[in-house]
Amino acid sequence: QVQLVESGGGLVQPGGSLRLSCAASGFFFSGYVMSWHRQAPGKERELLAVISSLGGSTNYADFVKGRFTISRDNAKNTVALQMNSLKPEDTAVYYCKARGSTDVYWGQGTQVTVSS
Repeated sequence: QVQLVESGGGLVQPGGSLRLSCAASGFFFSGYVMSWHRQAPGKERELLAVISSLGGSTNYADFVKGRFTISRDNAKNTVALQMNSLKPEDTAVYYCKARGSTDVYWGQGTQVTVSS
């Protein structure tokens, strides 16, 4: 059974940091490109960061470059998103996604709220 379980969300003040984690199981994690996405109320889901299957390549949306860092640990089947300098507009549900050659899996999401 394929599972992607995000954790680490919560309430944080503007300027603060959070580290999200996504634990994967039920598929060959090292063979999948992993990414983080978010969706704010009333908005479309947007891509934040992507990391290649072996972790050698990363890409970021312009609006998170320099603030967010994606990483993965293939030995532990996890992918993380370190988020710094958080802003109120970063408030959203954050999702991890696994993309293989023929299939795509999504986690259930974790809420991040940036507010004073």
